[in-house]
Amino acid sequence: MSKFGELINSNVPVLFDFFTEWNEDSVSMHPVLRDVAAALGDSVRIIKINVDKNPELSEALRIKGLPTLIIYKQGEMKWRQSGILDGNSLITLLKKYAS
Repeated sequence: MSKFGELINSNVPVLFDFFTEWNEDSVSMHPVLRDVAAALGDSVRIIKINVDKNPELSEALRIKGLPTLIIYKQGEMKWRQSGILDGNSLITLLKKYAS
């Protein structure tokens, strides 16, 4: 989890996607997140975290629904939502925190 601490302290927004490969909604977010990353480039970071491989972090953040998307910037949680979201909404959200 120390790596997680380093990631959330970034000066650019970091979008975490907590997912599993067996959850249909989680899998459907993969291409959306790829498109968001391509659209925003270096102004944000997108990190995918498989909850099955990271149970301690998932428990610490109380991840219940999948996918769960969380935006951190400079060590502070800025936004959190469980469930799918379209690419344009994510881009708008991330741009808000990138400035």
